[in-house]
Amino acid sequence: MANIATTLKFTIILSLLIIPLTLFPKLVSSTNDIENDDEDDEEYVVDTPLLLTSHKATSRFLSSIIIKKGAHCDVVTNNICNGIPANKGKGLLFCCKKHCRNVLSDRNNCGVCGHKCKVLGERCCNGVCTNVWYNDNHCGKCNNKCSNGDKCGNGFCGYA
Repeated sequence: MANIATTLKFTIILSLLIIPLTLFPKLVSSTNDIENDDEDDEEYVVDTPLLLTSHKATSRFLSSIIIKKGAHCDVVTNNICNGIPANKGKGLLFCCKKHCRNVLSDRNNCGVCGHKCKVLGERCCNGVCTNVWYNDNHCGKCNNKCSNGDKCGNGFCGYA
């Protein structure tokens, strides 16, 4: 009888730990997720290809220049991402520590190279470290605006 009671207690405690994690996965994030959640896109299409005179980027079309996410760059010799707008204004590429970074969404290079969003719950939204847990215009992620009257709480619009 004591063995059944112990097993029952263990099952209840385990379920109390697992159920919140499955219902609210957004509230649980690892440090690896924070460090590697730079940009959503795997590549950048340069908005004005004529700005690049010397590049090693691949090209889908004659008029399009593609720069891969994290492409190698060197400020002195091979600066393929020297303040270049990309992805229809959603990206602004700079050479940060020898790699192309989108300073509008990279939380390790937010706004400028080397500026990190350090507070838990912050993301780099349009080049500014923004708390997406309580911001009605960036609720849960950048540019996710809550409906009129809804407030953002814990990254969810209308959270009560």
